Amino acid sequence: MKAAGVIRAGAPVRCDQLAAVRFSYVGFDGAVHDDGEIIVMAAVAQPVREIFDTLRRRRFPLARARSIEHYRGDDAASMADNNTSGFNDRPLTGGGLPSLHAYGLAIDINPLQNPYIAFDRDGLARYSPPQGARFANRRNDRPGKPCRPGMAEDVVTLFAQHGFTVWGGDWDAPIDYQHFQVDRPLAQRLAQLPESAARDLFERERLRGNANGRDKDRSKLDAGKTCMPAKTQ
Repeated sequence: MKAAGVIRAGAPVRCDQLAAVRFSYVGFDGAVHDDGEIIVMAAVAQPVREIFDTLRRRRFPLARARSIEHYRGDDAASMADNNTSGFNDRPLTGGGLPSLHAYGLAIDINPLQNPYIAFDRDGLARYSPPQGARFANRRNDRPGKPCRPGMAEDVVTLFAQHGFTVWGGDWDAPIDYQHFQVDRPLAQRLAQLPESAARDLFERERLRGNANGRDKDRSKLDAGKTCMPAKTQ
């Protein structure tokens, strides 16, 4: 990852704190693909695997899922390719603190269907990727309009149940529909711990959050109202 420019000196985590999670997924073509890979903090690898296994069983489609190494750490290129991704040692968009991606504790899904939206001083919305502007209207039950699979609203509960309790679609500005993460204070604690201790802490916080109702049912998917790609024959 260092050679690809994905992790640099001073990153919040070391290479040995990361793990590759490989999985199968349903594409927008309705077929099952076996080339899914996402890099995350090793302490959360099992919950992340469970997320993607559940997405496959529910036939929630992903365009592709490649390690950010494939794009040499270029987040814009990854988004333009509609790539689902995890770890990337970079600052928050706009600069400042490290992104939660730099901890391996954030996941972006289907950036085209779930764009990042920033607002200029004059209130003009800027979409990343730009083609995501056609998904500005987030309703999927519009009269006379086809259902659009792959939208993040369908899986908010699933991510929360597995410890990724922060969804960028809840933010006011910017809005980041593709983005799921753990909260920053927890990420900072996890980064300082050995893997086994970090794994135990994450599981305790996940269970505590679920008991406190942070995983409340907000997903259309759980209500049976989402749309899925047709199965291929």
